[in-house]
Formats: sequence, structure tokens, C-alpha cells
Amino acid sequence: MHRVGVLALDGVVPFELGIPARIFNAAHDGDGNPLYSVTTCSLDGGPVRAEADYDLAVSQDASLLATVDTVVVPPSHRLGPIRAEGRLPGPLRDALAAIRPGTRIVAICTGTYVLAAAGLLDGRPATTHWREASRLQRMFTTARIDPDVLYVDDGDILTSAGVAAGVDLCLHIVRRDHGSRVANEVARSCVVPPWRDGGQAQYIQRPVPDPSAGGTAPTRAWAVQRLAEPLTLSDLAAHANMSVRTFSRRFREEVGTSPGQWLTRQRVDLARHFLETTDWPIDVVAHRAGFGTGTSLRQHLHTAIGVSPQAYRRTFRPQQAAG
Repeated sequence: MHRVGVLALDGVVPFELGIPARIFNAAHDGDGNPLYSVTTCSLDGGPVRAEADYDLAVSQDASLLATVDTVVVPPSHRLGPIRAEGRLPGPLRDALAAIRPGTRIVAICTGTYVLAAAGLLDGRPATTHWREASRLQRMFTTARIDPDVLYVDDGDILTSAGVAAGVDLCLHIVRRDHGSRVANEVARSCVVPPWRDGGQAQYIQRPVPDPSAGGTAPTRAWAVQRLAEPLTLSDLAAHANMSVRTFSRRFREEVGTSPGQWLTRQRVDLARHFLETTDWPIDVVAHRAGFGTGTSLRQHLHTAIGVSPQAYRRTFRPQQAAG
């Protein structure tokens, strides 16, 4: 069983603190056995003052972090010298230094400050809440902060944007560990979407689209049912009864990405589903997912998740790996 340790700092935000336990504890294998165990700790094992009007009691101190497979740092509204000066207090510095090499480390929202102050983001991509992104980049100039995405997966270091983006990241981790079937079951159990399209830009630039304008959601639903077809931007715009220019603008406002990028994401996810659940040859998977050829599928899958179709199938459908 994969062990997850969640570090609650003073000022922790209760919503984000609860995300890892809620998502990971909902993940089970085919026999109903839990796939993760989640334990929350504080630096000294004592109560933690939450950002809300109550304290939180925990049963472990930060020595827990040296024993787990994944460490999660939720956000805090009392980061003090971490956010003000980029400096870790001694006890927190020691706790992070004791984490074993190879441990996966995850930060949600402003928890990214903790990782940056520990030197874990030097030269690496990361994200945080869009309101904090510019400040974080100024303080930690060697990190590569992307303010537009919902989360960043850089292998052993993963970071998310604010609030509900922590749900997106934890579901992504379940999907990475155990495939889309398990992640989708977790999402259904938690009554959340298995993934959200786009990034933070859709929430920054225009939180509420003009209600008088026609939306692109019906066209997205239409396209998802036709991913195997060679859909063009003109096809999508025609379905929405818009010009290509208007459709592209409204699509980006609503989804946070371009229609082409969105289509590729949908096709990659469909291909992953086929690789996990069928024994179809790679060329058939590519055709059914809308990539046309196995070569195109290999290129897009490697760009999206860094592995080949065969390697992905070996991980999530080992008995059919030879396909």
C-alpha cells in the first residue's frame, strides 16, 4: 500500500488539507482493497491552528515524513518568513531534509512556497495560485512558475494551483499510479469531474462568460462523440454557428486553451482508456481515438505523459502488453 503523509502547518486551509485523504482514501483495487493510506502530521505532533476558527488535532509529528512514499504540503495562510523572506524555520527545514530520496513531494496552492524555500524547485517547473505566481517567481528566480495551469507534474515534484486544483492534482496522481479506470471511480465517488479542461487562465481573465453569448459547451459535447473523425476548427465553429474567429475566442475564454489543444487532450485520454481496457493493436487504438496512425499516437502520448503506448499498456494492462 502506498503511504501518504500530509504536513499541516499553522494556518493550514482546511479544505485543501482534506483533499489528499478524501481522494486517496477513495481509491481501491478490483477486490475493494485500499490503494493508499493517508496520515496527517504537524511539525511537533501537537494541535495545529487552522485558517478557520478552530484547531486541528493530529496524532503524528513530522518524523512521519521520513517513512512515507508521498509527502503532501497543503497551503497555509501563516507562512511567515517562508513567504516574506523565502526562509524555512528550523524545524520545518529539518523535517523536509529528513524525507527519503525518491519520495514523491506534492504541494497544493501556496504550499509551493515551502518547496521553493527548501530548494526543491531550483530549475524546475511548478505552479501555485495565480494571485501568488508573480511573487513566487520574483522570490525564487531559478524556479519556472507557470501561472496558467491547474497543476504541474515534474516527476517526483508535483504542484497545483489553488483550492479545487488540489483535487485535480490528486486525481492525476491516482491516474498516474493506477490508470484512468481507478481515477474515474474515485471521481465518481467524490462527485467531481475526473479532469477539468484548460488551466487557471479561464478563472483569471473571465470568471463568468457573457450570459448573452452562445457558449461552446454543446459543441464540445458533440465533438467528444466524434473524436475518431478528422474534426477541423471550421467544423467546430460551424456546429456552434459562429465564425472561426469568434468560436476560437469564446472557446479559450470558457475552457482556457485552444480548440486544437483541447481536442488533442480528449483524444489522448480516449487512447489511454482504450490501451487500458482493450487488446486492440496500437494502430487500431490510434484510429479509434482520432490520431489516424500509430506514429501520431506515439508522438502525442509521449508529449502528454512521457511514455509510449506499449509502455503505458504494460503498466495498466500487463497481460496484453504484447499488443
